[in-house]
Amino acid sequence: MHFRTRAIHIGQERDPTTGAVVPPIYVASTFAQPGAGVWGEYDYSRSGNPTRKNFETTIASLEGGLKALAFATGMAATHCASMLFGPGDEIVAGADIYGGTYRLLHKVTARNQVRIALVDSTDLTAIAAAMRPGVKLLWIESPGNPLMSITDLAACAAIAHRHGALLGVDNTFATPALTRPLELGADIVMHSATKYIGGHSDLTGGVLVVRDQELFDRLYFLQNATGAVMGPWESHLCSRGLKTLDLRVREHCRTAQQLAEHLSRHPRVNRVLYPGLASHPGHELAARQMQGGFGGMLTIEVKGDLVAAKRVCESTKLFQLAVSLGAAESLIEQPATMSHASYDRADRLAHGITDGLVRLSVGLEAFDDLRDDLDQALAG
Repeated sequence: MHFRTRAIHIGQERDPTTGAVVPPIYVASTFAQPGAGVWGEYDYSRSGNPTRKNFETTIASLEGGLKALAFATGMAATHCASMLFGPGDEIVAGADIYGGTYRLLHKVTARNQVRIALVDSTDLTAIAAAMRPGVKLLWIESPGNPLMSITDLAACAAIAHRHGALLGVDNTFATPALTRPLELGADIVMHSATKYIGGHSDLTGGVLVVRDQELFDRLYFLQNATGAVMGPWESHLCSRGLKTLDLRVREHCRTAQQLAEHLSRHPRVNRVLYPGLASHPGHELAARQMQGGFGGMLTIEVKGDLVAAKRVCESTKLFQLAVSLGAAESLIEQPATMSHASYDRADRLAHGITDGLVRLSVGLEAFDDLRDDLDQALAG
């Protein structure tokens, strides 16, 4: 079946009792067992819930994976992946990653004596050089956040596996509608389901998808032991979001491309970071690796300093000043003071996250209206 057909039918079978075309939401916290010490498929909702399993089944199919685990937030999912490792292990992460991931790795994971290193993931030579003995995980984002860098996922998988490490990919920006890292050799795919999967700014959630049963079992043990699972209502909303994911993402991409082209000619903009532009250094790779579009996220660098970028963010009318992304409404934010404020400033600047950057999450509004809103904000 095609992607959008699976999004509607896999894991979303009609209820056999009533014939309801939407599966019921199971809010039960516990499930009666057939006998003492005899366990049914479900026993306690932390360990498993039918509504959560429906969503996990669908997203695993869409990512080309074996199984999935749904979490309360994207950071809970990333944290679970990081808990696979202990003292003496090392995680190499791309430098162009979400600020919350940077904070988790450097301020939490590192406390467990796991070494953390950042590397430019677009530089395959640098990645290979960083894969020292003890490196157990290479963690990247493509497109990156907030610089929209494009990383060669298949090449990174080959490098990681050659050194006995796993490749983990935060696929939140691309979604499986555009990129499926497991099909390119990745071992773990993470999503902040809060974003495009939910799609409407009304839930928080995270997902891990894998293609190996043994790795799934290890992650499931950690999830069940720590308990940061997605609730049934959020699972239902995520399942509903997947049904329109392909359609929404195509429209996000179409408008983002138009805005990127418009802003690249704007006199108040120094540069536009969007892989759909031929001028983007990762454009050709993105065209091969992303199917049907280049995403709904773009970043601009405005002329001026931190204050000038702040003024632009505070002057829009349709673009709402808020962190998060991937929803029907367009959002705007300043990485230096918002999504990436958790970076140590020296690290932030060293990796190109400058004070003048403004990140845009392009929603589903009409292009003309969004263009006019940005024009008036930049003029101010």
